Amino acid sequence: MQQGFDVECAPAPAGDDAPPPAPLRDPELLLERTLAARNPREDLWVFGYASLIWRPEFHAAEQRTARIHGHHRALQMRSRINRGTPQQPGLVFALVSGGSCAGMVYRIERERAEAELRRLWLREMPTGVYDPKWLLCRTPHGPVSALAFTLNRCSPNYTGTLDEETLLTVLRHARGRYGSTLDYLLETARCLHQRGIRDAAIERHLALARRHGLAT
Repeated sequence: MQQGFDVECAPAPAGDDAPPPAPLRDPELLLERTLAARNPREDLWVFGYASLIWRPEFHAAEQRTARIHGHHRALQMRSRINRGTPQQPGLVFALVSGGSCAGMVYRIERERAEAELRRLWLREMPTGVYDPKWLLCRTPHGPVSALAFTLNRCSPNYTGTLDEETLLTVLRHARGRYGSTLDYLLETARCLHQRGIRDAAIERHLALARRHGLAT
């Protein structure tokens, strides 16, 4: 099952600070639609692909490795607060359409699901930047439908593929309230490695950082 709230792209306004379309990106509206799409009699599953693996901030009754198809992890989302600034935007990972992604799924018991989801929303969706989707996740113990925070390619926060020079500039200089983009990349790589998850794109980013003396 894959349900989301993507809309047809209109040409985006120019400039990094162009806001997304207001009514369709309203966080409360997206939350209510997401709650309406889940079965309240079942536990809630959440898919993590980056910081939700190493800093979930919720209690999970169970966690499993998982793979989704139709989206992949990409260091292609601008961060102007958490890992960068408006003057020197950083980057964070996003789930972008195409390919597949290995990560983790977390089960939150149904009695606590709505309260935990509302807390998670404050962290992930304060501006409504993501498109929440219910994605089929294949796990060692069978498939589950999990909530995932995906990024529409029409979003003004989506960078597309960056050349090496641009990426190096970000890794060298971008730093926000939670630290640098480089630290974020290294922590994500470390946590995936600990769980036996390989990501070819992350390995390329790490190799680039090492060639230029940014990582060991």
